[in-house]
Amino acid sequence: MMKKPLILKINPQEPEIKKIQIAADIIKKGGLVAFPTETVYGLGADALNSRAVLSLFEAKNRPLDNPPIIHVENMKQVQELVKKVTYEAKMVMSEFWPGPLTLVFKRSDIVPNTTTAGLSTIAVRMPQHKVALALISESNCPIAAPSANLAGRPSATSAEHVFADLNGRIDAIVDGGTTQIGVESTVLDMSVTPPQILRPGGVSFESLKNSLDDLELHPFVVTRKKLPIDKVRSPGMRHKHYAPNAEVIVVEGEVQMIVCKVTELLRHYRFMGKKVGVLATDETIGLYGTAYAKSLGSRSNLDSIAKNLFRLLRDFEIEGVETIIAEGVSAKGIGLAIMNRLRKASGYNIVKAE
Repeated sequence: MMKKPLILKINPQEPEIKKIQIAADIIKKGGLVAFPTETVYGLGADALNSRAVLSLFEAKNRPLDNPPIIHVENMKQVQELVKKVTYEAKMVMSEFWPGPLTLVFKRSDIVPNTTTAGLSTIAVRMPQHKVALALISESNCPIAAPSANLAGRPSATSAEHVFADLNGRIDAIVDGGTTQIGVESTVLDMSVTPPQILRPGGVSFESLKNSLDDLELHPFVVTRKKLPIDKVRSPGMRHKHYAPNAEVIVVEGEVQMIVCKVTELLRHYRFMGKKVGVLATDETIGLYGTAYAKSLGSRSNLDSIAKNLFRLLRDFEIEGVETIIAEGVSAKGIGLAIMNRLRKASGYNIVKAE
């Protein structure tokens, strides 16, 4: 019989310290605790405990070469984990931390190989969430925390999503409600010159460009096709990622052309006898004439689209939808992260609407 995780319902604005301490004790003893951050839910283990980190990989079915992000609560922890914090890195931290930005550094010797998947670098972030920061503080250690879902699945943006994927696999879930941003942090590699974005996320390329004169996007961030990846320098660089148990097709182009192509594909897959869902927007949802259309939000508010993305992919799955046709959106701002997630969820099954 599977062991159910302890559920600790908590106030995200004023976390009850006794509940945080219960979760922290589990972390200290080498256990696994899912907790909310401003981006998605993380699955936490003591980053300096090799055995705990290994059990984290096992609980998620996560490949051992895919390094988790290490969550910290203060600068002292950063200095212990990394070899050097450059002036440039300090500048970025002062502007964007705490927040949805992960920085990659050369790692120090105290970090176990397991925690960095054998790499010479380490990915570190300071979350902007009272529950997450309190948990790190009470655990008295940096916390390794990839997203709290089974590997390859859509990330969890609520405690219910965590339970659906990880019931029987972890010790506790700290339920702090729905996450605010809905897609993971941006990963910025500061161990290379010029700094390089390895994964787009909650901090936009445009915002970072204002702080860093020289900044590159890794080709993988904007690709519309599979690229060979030598070493996984950041979470989310695997090809099939964020995917529900349904075929996903992404339609990209001008809005009017997208609607025409989605309508055509909808007809085609229905004719084949498939149960088809459409991931639409407020502006287009009324044009498809199907009960299985869901709106991500308005095209003029990409933040709302990011917040709803993983939830709606999971909702379609619960409804037994076999094929999901998703409208593409602008890749400006957080739109770059949205399109990156959709393309990977589809395994690069992209249709150009022309």
